[in-house]
Formats: sequence, structure tokens, C-alpha cells
Amino acid sequence: MKDIHFLEENGVDIPKSLELFGDADTYNETIGEFLVGIHTKINQLIQQMNNKDFANYSVTVHSMKSDAKTFGFTSLADVAYEHELKSKAGDYYYVTTHINDLITETNKAILLLQDYMGDSTGGVEAPKEEKEIVNEDVFTRKTILVADDSNIIRNFVKRIFSEKYYVATAEDGEEAIRVIKANQDNDFIETILLDLNMPKVDGFAVLDYMKENHLFRKMPVSIISGDSSKETIDKAFTYPIVDMLGKPFNEQNIKSVVEKTLIYSGKDVI
Repeated sequence: MKDIHFLEENGVDIPKSLELFGDADTYNETIGEFLVGIHTKINQLIQQMNNKDFANYSVTVHSMKSDAKTFGFTSLADVAYEHELKSKAGDYYYVTTHINDLITETNKAILLLQDYMGDSTGGVEAPKEEKEIVNEDVFTRKTILVADDSNIIRNFVKRIFSEKYYVATAEDGEEAIRVIKANQDNDFIETILLDLNMPKVDGFAVLDYMKENHLFRKMPVSIISGDSSKETIDKAFTYPIVDMLGKPFNEQNIKSVVEKTLIYSGKDVI
């Protein structure tokens, strides 16, 4: 792997990214996940575009935008953001006529990262994330549940809190609801960090389930989201959530939100 300044010299906003990761070692530990992630997402986006699946296209491109911004790939993040806006508006013409812009920026990032990591084959293997949640799981120790479709976010939170808490993960709202339901009769989910923009079932459906089952006091929720629109924020705060943290965030940001969420419920803070 080359010196991290190689990326900065090639237009990657490393200083901003290190504000989130803290140091180059942490950045380098997770950059492989980003590389594999954008490669996977661009293929998903092409398929979703061909199927005119705007709902899932906007979710996937939103995730790509957030990850690109986190790792300092601002050009890719900007292009992905424009696609997010247009796909949410149902502008199929824009998406189809500008998909090559997104593919080009994605390929630039892939080639640059392969050069940085010393791998020109494109065969970077995604780090295997331990699958902790299955339908029948019932937790038996203090747990933080992270529901987010980005494995980068899930693993980032794991690294921060795993020494004190069992950090369970859900990749979408459907899985999150299943896990919450399996554990709503015990007291082991200390807090939930919930993304709003997820595939299959979104975060608002999770909030609806918790509201219907009166679970917010038992399992306090804070939102982690890359959608900072007034409409989304206002809608989120119609539920009794504790706080809302915008992406990208750093270690201190997420620690502060979790501590605030624990205090809300009268649980032990970190």
C-alpha cells in the first residue's frame, strides 16, 4: 500500500476524511470495504436503472454518495448526489443519459484505489462481516443495534463500542424489525442507531413498528442519516427519537449521541 498522501495528490480529500477516521491506519483498514462496495453498487445501479426501479436506485446511489463522501472521493459523491436527486424525482431521462458520468467517476475511484492498494486485478475481497442477527436471536447482554445498509457504518460503530457492548447489526428495516421483535420482551437492547434510507423496508417503517408497540422508552432510538432535508428531519422528530446525527460523522459525534440516548432511558453511560 502506498503512502496516504498519494490519494491526496490525486484529488481525494484526505484531511477531511481523517477528521472522521482519526488516523491513516483506521482509514486504510476500511478502504478495502469502500472499494468493493462501490464496485458492487455501480452494478446494482445499472440493473436498477434498466428495471426503472427508481425507489431502490435512489437508496443505492444515496449509499454510494455517503460512502464516497466519507472516504474523501468528493467528485464521485457529487455525481452520485445529483443522481440521487433526479431518481427521487422520477427523472428517468436524466438517470439514463447521465449514468455514464457515474460509471466514469466510479471507475476512476476504483482504479485509483487499486493503484493505492497495490492491486490492479480488481479482485479485492470484501472483509467478511460476522453475521450476528438471525430471526430467532434473542440477546443476553447489553447490545447496541445498528440498522444501516452501509457495512462501512456498521463496522465503524462496531470498532468504537465493541469493548463494552455487543454491537448487533441489521442491513435493512425488515431485518431491524425482526430483531427488535425478537428482543422486545427483554431489556438487552440499550439503544438503536437507525438509518432512514434503507432498501426493502426503510427506517420510518421501523419507527412505525416501535410506535405501535410502545418501544421507544424501552429501546431509545437515535437517527443516523445522510438525508438532512428539512422534510426528513421534521418527519423524524414526529416520533419520540432522542437525537439525529448526520453523515458523515466521527467517533466523538457517535459517542456523544449514544451517551445522550442512554441517558434518556436512564441506562449506564459509556
